[in-house]
Amino acid sequence: MSTDLTAPAPPRPDVAGIQRRTVRLLFLTQIIGGIGVTIGISVGALLAARVAGTALAGLAQSAGVVGAALLAIPVTRLMTARGRRPGLVLAYAVGAVGGVLVVVATVTRLVPLLFVGMLLFGGGTAANLQARYTAVDLAEPQRRGRQLSLVVWATTIGAVAAPNFAALADDTTRGWGLPALAGPFAFSAVAFTLTAVVLLVLLRPDPLLTARRLAAAEPAPGAAPAVTRRGGMVAAWRTVRGRPAARLGIAAVAVGHLVMVAVMSMTPVHLGEWHSDEDVLPVVGLVLSLHIAGMYALSPVVGWLTDRVGRRPVILGGVALLLAACAVSGTAGHHTALLSVGLTLLGLGWSGTMVAGSTLLSESVPTADRPGVQGLSDLLMGLAGAGAAAASGFVMRAVGYPTLTLLAAIAVVPLVALALRRTGTRPLDEED
Repeated sequence: MSTDLTAPAPPRPDVAGIQRRTVRLLFLTQIIGGIGVTIGISVGALLAARVAGTALAGLAQSAGVVGAALLAIPVTRLMTARGRRPGLVLAYAVGAVGGVLVVVATVTRLVPLLFVGMLLFGGGTAANLQARYTAVDLAEPQRRGRQLSLVVWATTIGAVAAPNFAALADDTTRGWGLPALAGPFAFSAVAFTLTAVVLLVLLRPDPLLTARRLAAAEPAPGAAPAVTRRGGMVAAWRTVRGRPAARLGIAAVAVGHLVMVAVMSMTPVHLGEWHSDEDVLPVVGLVLSLHIAGMYALSPVVGWLTDRVGRRPVILGGVALLLAACAVSGTAGHHTALLSVGLTLLGLGWSGTMVAGSTLLSESVPTADRPGVQGLSDLLMGLAGAGAAAASGFVMRAVGYPTLTLLAAIAVVPLVALALRRTGTRPLDEED
């Protein structure tokens, strides 16, 4: 009598169903988390000026950018070891703690605590950025751009709703005895906490862990076995260094962000040179609203083009829009309408490099390496943005806004050369 001791293979998971639920959940949490992030950005500089003084207001705002960049390191290491869910939950939890510390610093007038709080508040931004990569772990190759862009697009809703929530939170918490402008950060802390709880409960099964199991169970012919690697930045750089397509993806994201931040951050100052204090805020609000719309509102279209036309052509299209934005903005003079066009083009160019670059990066490395490489990309993007924001003020003061836009355009040239170099690289699904 013979007995077959071979265990039956476990059923293949419903990948399409898991992916649909994941994208829907990420869309929802991006709205909630995006409100929290945008509230902090919208009132952070004003709050810092009241607590720490005008001279330190810019540094406090930059602390959040640097915090988001640095937090990418532990968050992606955790994702490499345990999956997307704990990494996203950690990032939002850190952001919530940062929001609470900012409120405490406002009440106590402790400037060092304010900087620590702003640094940790960057956890919300880090989570929002990593969410876009979570959307492509199980996406079909021909739909990766659209899936990623939907998650990016959800940020638009949060960005539009945030100013109203900021005013409501400020009015409400003043009645509770909190100082002015502290309430929005308390609201952000609640939003981050809610988002963390929702992801902890509902992001199951974990898309990254599911993708790894599928890669191990269904390896492509000739592919190396999928193994979980360390998520450190050095290991991530080694992975990227040998993959031209991955290098292009990282460069597109970082350079696009650098150019966008350099021009955008000094545009309000440029507008203030010929508008009165009473008139400048509405004008700045209009110009930056069009800029944000360019960044996010058409991201689903950019995602569709990324899938339909290709990653590299969309990156080049984004670069062309960035160059056009620098040209229009730098020559607009005192014409607010032309400056609005330039900032809208700037947002569209950023969207092209961000969506197509992120998609190309994700599919150019094996599943086991993705979190670390994606964390490296977010780290470089954040540092590029922080450096651009810090340097743009000095450049503006020394040589003016038109020269600033010219230097920003020159910074795009290496990316153009990299994007035009044909590598013949294709998605590494066979290595996933």
